[in-house]
Amino acid sequence: MNDLTDSTTPDGATPNAAPSPAAGAANLPATSAVTAAQDATPTVADHAPAAPAAPAAPAATAATPTPVAAEATTQAAAATPVAPVAAKLPSPAELDAAVTRATDALLAAQQADGHWVYELEADATIPAEYVLLVHYLGETPNAELERRIGRYLRRIQLPGGGWPLFTDGAPDVSASVKAYFALKMIGDDVEAEHMVRARQAIHAMGGAEMSNVFTRIQLALFGVVPWFAVPMMPVEIMLLPQWFPFHLSKVSYWARTVIVPLLVLNAKRPLAKNPLGVRVDELFVNPPVNTGLLPKQGHQSAGWFLLFRGVDGLLRLTDGLFPRYSRERAIRQAVQFVDERLNGEDGLGAIYPAMANSVMMYAALGYPEDHPNRAIARRSLDKLLVIKDDESDEAYCQPCLSPVWDTTLAAHALLETGEPRAEAAALRGLEWLRPLQILDVRGDWISRRPHVRPGGWAFQYANPHYPDVDDTAVVVLAMDRAARLTQSDVDRDAIARAREWVVGMQSSDGGWGAFEPENTHHYLNNIPFSDHGALLDPPTADVSGRCLSMLAQLGETGLNSQPAQRALDYLLAEQEADGSWYGRWGMNYIYGTWSALGALNAAGLGHDDPRVKRAAQWLLSIQNPDGGWGEDGTSYKLDYRGYEPATSTASQTAWALLGLMAAGEVDHAAVARGIDWLIAEQKTHGLWDETRFTATGFPRVFYLRYHGYRKFFPLWALARYRGLKRAGTTRVTVGM
Repeated sequence: MNDLTDSTTPDGATPNAAPSPAAGAANLPATSAVTAAQDATPTVADHAPAAPAAPAAPAATAATPTPVAAEATTQAAAATPVAPVAAKLPSPAELDAAVTRATDALLAAQQADGHWVYELEADATIPAEYVLLVHYLGETPNAELERRIGRYLRRIQLPGGGWPLFTDGAPDVSASVKAYFALKMIGDDVEAEHMVRARQAIHAMGGAEMSNVFTRIQLALFGVVPWFAVPMMPVEIMLLPQWFPFHLSKVSYWARTVIVPLLVLNAKRPLAKNPLGVRVDELFVNPPVNTGLLPKQGHQSAGWFLLFRGVDGLLRLTDGLFPRYSRERAIRQAVQFVDERLNGEDGLGAIYPAMANSVMMYAALGYPEDHPNRAIARRSLDKLLVIKDDESDEAYCQPCLSPVWDTTLAAHALLETGEPRAEAAALRGLEWLRPLQILDVRGDWISRRPHVRPGGWAFQYANPHYPDVDDTAVVVLAMDRAARLTQSDVDRDAIARAREWVVGMQSSDGGWGAFEPENTHHYLNNIPFSDHGALLDPPTADVSGRCLSMLAQLGETGLNSQPAQRALDYLLAEQEADGSWYGRWGMNYIYGTWSALGALNAAGLGHDDPRVKRAAQWLLSIQNPDGGWGEDGTSYKLDYRGYEPATSTASQTAWALLGLMAAGEVDHAAVARGIDWLIAEQKTHGLWDETRFTATGFPRVFYLRYHGYRKFFPLWALARYRGLKRAGTTRVTVGM
């Protein structure tokens, strides 16, 4: 799966900024035209003999470290570094040149108003669904746009015929069914070689009847399979009291915003207009009409699943008995939910699946195309399009936009350089972020924290009902760092309000989920609808690590802050037996371990702490022979057996290096080799090529490729290494 656009030019795409379309894109949506011009394994011997990993200290003793603000007092307590094996150290001139080139490229991608936004790419499903939605609604398709999406889908097809969930991954039946359906809808000949290969691959995976729930819903809407093949989700769910075991407040924000309009579609069961009459019956091994429910999935408990399957059957039997007035009231309540969270042209939940479902819901209820709510919901989808005007001649649809995340991480990388021009650009980025803080909207999180004041940032341009804990912590870390640099208190109130909200979102176990606290009703992942196992938003080590980093950088430690103590206890308890941490939102254990090590360093754990040493040793043990690091998406499989190696990538190498430096291993030979790898792999345009997916939407189901990750993370690692070597210290003094 070669990315033709990224292998030749730097990527600074601005999907939302709507520059003037190129001549070839004259008939494409004006809001989405973009240019492509943006766009040897170490062993313990390398580290000298290591002592056996010590057992974790009792939680009560973990609260004594001092925060990073007091790093001078803890420097002396750090472990005496073990002499590394000889390695070629990058010269100061090489390092300076690499940092300068990367800084130049990052500054060139900054928008006029100060922010950054890069492409956010998923698998074939989102662009395929966009094509199918146009035909579902009976719209006149944009032939030029469809042609470009078709080129994109054909390029990412595997040689074996299917489509994967991430680069070089195994074929996935659901992604393959949607991609084939979209290509057939676009007009590809079913006897064309790539379509024959796709059919054969789908049949080899058991046929389209093995598709997941969301694909089955798509097929049911087009009349390919009966609604019996879709788990029963009555719209009367909207009327359930909050104490009920399946109340919508008990699932994650992304599940909630996707499900509510789906409930209306399930009640109305509309049929796609589909003017071309395209069907994909040929993808089934058995007649589509005979498609039944999926069997129990690997993450589901047999007992719970059988119970919920019985409930599903009972709901089907009684569906016609629900009073008409209660059904109509439930539909009104669902529409009210969507209307209140419609979020203008940023869309319901600001994520494609929820946004598309809202459009189909309005259509099913008879809203005309020019109705304000339906029209704005439809326009929101076009803002997710990326249309290349380079030699690739492609287009695709993003799952969402990531400007707050991109801007904040870019600011961190630039602040790390210590260069005045970079710092000035970072300050402009933080100035852009300032008014985006959500101070007035009490989002869905209030169901668990009714007395907490809002104060977070969303991931996207606007998503006020769903601020992101992770983004908020990272924004605070950057603002606090900038305040120390400028000696300004301009962000003092924003930081205090954000800290208040983040602490309010802490779950009872001491950790944080991404959007809501206490989202841990794990039995719900056993319902037939949850074949993906992604209904919930429980606390995770990576998000919790960032929150602990934030608290520590603000001067809070276990000695003076109960939230910091609880967070530290949670994070230490989450460490894996091999020393790593799970990465929920980045791939995978490399990402989680970097996040945790940064937090433990910020919280004051010494470099000689056995938990820190075990984590550092794990990172050292998985370095690739070429000096970089890489990890494959198969590491998310349910039967986790350990790290899954992969080709070195710039972003994963940067995470490993940042983690090792947080653990005090600045002078280790492996760190020098990693820095050498980054310098050697840097291209003339100042950036790095990275076609692999290194981020995670939903483990085992949906993965992401942030085009910005290969831009700011390598710069961050190079600049940090340079700064520590110049200062002659092994102690990182900031939270990230």
